[in-house]
Amino acid sequence: MTMDTPLIELRKVSKHYGELHVLKDISLSVNKGEVVVIIGPSGSGKSTLCRTINRLETIDSGEILFEGNPIPQEGRKLAKVRSRIGMVFQSFNLFSHKTILENVILAPTGVLGKSRKEAQEQAMELLNRVGVADQANKLPAQLSGGQQQRAAIARALAMNPSVMLFDEPTSALDPEMIGEVLQVMTELVSDGMTMIIVTHEMNFAKKVSNRVIFMDGGSIVEENTPEEFFSHPRSERAIAFLNSINEPKNY
Repeated sequence: MTMDTPLIELRKVSKHYGELHVLKDISLSVNKGEVVVIIGPSGSGKSTLCRTINRLETIDSGEILFEGNPIPQEGRKLAKVRSRIGMVFQSFNLFSHKTILENVILAPTGVLGKSRKEAQEQAMELLNRVGVADQANKLPAQLSGGQQQRAAIARALAMNPSVMLFDEPTSALDPEMIGEVLQVMTELVSDGMTMIIVTHEMNFAKKVSNRVIFMDGGSIVEENTPEEFFSHPRSERAIAFLNSINEPKNY
């Protein structure tokens, strides 16, 4: 990977669910250290796009590259790439029968081969970083939604990923919990983490992104800096979308 090679690149990616064409010739590149926010109406293909990057969703045509190399279809090579792509879901996806600490150390011990002691030390550092170290020995159900999502972020960070994918990480949360998760994500931005974020939080998108991608109907309709996109949207669809949104309060 050279300095000018994108960390992630999608080339003419298409995806169908039966008759529904959910991704239409998507081309997108994300550079190391960049924060790209994907916004758009429900059903526009945002989450599907995010999930194709680590092959949680298959694609029908096109190509997805990581560090200049096509992402493998399956097997150990795919697992190796996935271990470097952190993913935070809408619904936390923590193992309900394991403590928060056990959730965080599972992949570092099982995939990276770290000793339990080393994995626990790192896990506690990460849980402290996201503000839930005092919840380490509780089960997910004993935590609030915001705490669970922060633990899920710590779990993704435990693999030392090169990029973090966030698929609407605050959409399942009560309003008062949204701010605490966005704060953790803002700190990751400050640390220089490469991030692709699908979100409905427009003020957050304005604040943290280098680039805003606006999707509608399975296509990228518009792509610009947050300053330009939010003050001078170019397409009628983007203008209509922004006009339809009641701005959330500024966190």
